[in-house]
Parts: sequence; C-alpha cells; structure tokens
Amino acid sequence: MIPLKVDSTKAKKSPDIAKTHPCFSKEAHHKFGRIHLPVAPACNIQCKYCIRKYDCANESRPGITSKVMTPHEAVERVRMLMERNDRITVIGIAGPGDPLANDATFEVLSAINREFPELTLCVSTNGLLLTDRLEELMKCGVRSLTITMNAVTPETAEKIYSWVSYRGKKYIGKEAAECLVCNQTRGLRNAIDAGFMVKINSVFIPGVNNTELPLVAWLAGMRGADIMNVLPLIPQAEFADLKRPPREMLNKMRNECIKYIPQMTHCRQCRADAFGVLGEDKDMELEALNAKIGEDYCEMIA
Repeated sequence: MIPLKVDSTKAKKSPDIAKTHPCFSKEAHHKFGRIHLPVAPACNIQCKYCIRKYDCANESRPGITSKVMTPHEAVERVRMLMERNDRITVIGIAGPGDPLANDATFEVLSAINREFPELTLCVSTNGLLLTDRLEELMKCGVRSLTITMNAVTPETAEKIYSWVSYRGKKYIGKEAAECLVCNQTRGLRNAIDAGFMVKINSVFIPGVNNTELPLVAWLAGMRGADIMNVLPLIPQAEFADLKRPPREMLNKMRNECIKYIPQMTHCRQCRADAFGVLGEDKDMELEALNAKIGEDYCEMIA
C-alpha cells in the first residue's frame, strides 16, 4: 500500500472545534447549530437498513431530504441562513447518499470555505473512498469527519451490506464486505494521521453486530478517534422485521464501548437537510424564503 502523503494541506485539528460542534460536545449541542446541505444523492454501498428518500418532509432520519440541491443552491442557502442565525458554527454534508461519491461535495465545501473560513466544515461518510479523497477534503478546508463503521470483520459486515461499488467494479457478498472493512480501517487511520477530528457512527443491529460494536470501539479508540456514536437501528428496508433496540439495551452497549472511546449520547439521527440546533430543527426552505422576502423588502424601501 502506498502511504498517504500529508503535507502543508494537513487538516488543522483544534480543540475549539469540539467546543462549538454540536455533534462532538454535549455542552455545545444546545448552544450551536449546523446546516446539512443535501448535495450528495449518489451512494457507493447499499446498507440493508437504508432507504434514501427525496422530496420527503414528513420523516426525520438519515437519508431523508426535501430536495437535492445544486452546488449553487447550497451556497446561496448558506449565505441566506448565516445572516438569519448567528449560532450556526458547522456546515456539514451528510447525504442523502455518500458525500465522497459526489463531486458536488467538494465544489460546495471549497466555495463555503473561501467565503466563510470561520465555519467548521464536516463530512459524514461510509469510509469507502476516504483514503482516495482525503487530500481533496483537506484542500477544501474540512476539519471534522464522521465515519459510519458497523463492523470490523467481513463475516459481520456481509450481513449488513448488500453490495459495494468501488473504482468501477461492483462487489457483493464476502468480497464487498472485505473491500469496505479494509477501506474503512485504512481511511480511519489516514484521517486521524492527517489531523481530522473523527466521530465514529455505529448502527446497533440486535442479533447482527452485538459482539462487533465493542470491537469497533476498541479499534477506533486505539487509532485515536475522538468520540463514538452508537445509534439504534431504525427497522426498514431488508431489516424491516428486526426490532429497534430499547433504551436499556442501547445504554448497556454504550457502557461497554465507553471502555475504549468516549460516547455520544445526544444524537438525533438527523436528516440530510437538517438546519439549526439539534432537537430544534427549522425548515431550511422556509427560512431561506423568509430571508429572501426580507432582502426584497429592504431593497423596496431603500
């Protein structure tokens, strides 16, 4: 394997990020907000628990968005919303597919970094392309990452993922699992070596990865990840017949994983177009419309 070259483009890891990033800090999540820009519809893997929906305003979960934005629309939204809300500190791209499988991600992040360098840029990814595109992320000004890792062994990963598409080839079964697990592990190491703050998301799937999540926690903690977020399964798609783990089971798993890495307990499993403070999300399109109305009114009376 050719090692990743990290030079002057190395991400600037700062403890201040955690203080103002609502996902990395329980204290920050009710003080500061974020904007998720839904510019990344394509995905390069198929999780058995995932259903991506567009034009959906009635659900609140990952993979959901009211619309997929163009890069131009996304940057315009940030301009408008930043003028209306001074508690926004983070701009993230979390889908509705995988951000690293969409070139629009990098176009948007670069534009926002040039115009709003004070904002923390964040990307949520399955990690398949993380090593491949890590230098691009650094050049865009991204400083924090969320990597979804649900398994560390191909045997368990094969139960969770239907297929993987990597470098023009589609893998299924054990080959898909081996490709994803290998790339995730390498990407995690390279991202931490490059100076990113890293959060690990892991979906707790009872009966599937119960014994695996403590191994994910151990690996992430050993590598130097900052925090882990154990998420309860939302039963849907191929896992529609499974049960969501109850709070007691979730807390037990977190207590097992906290031996190796700090645990996030305030996650709201946000939409791909989330906007505002966690738990108090606003309608991004309505806020943008109000901002435009305000601008038009000011111009009219000027």
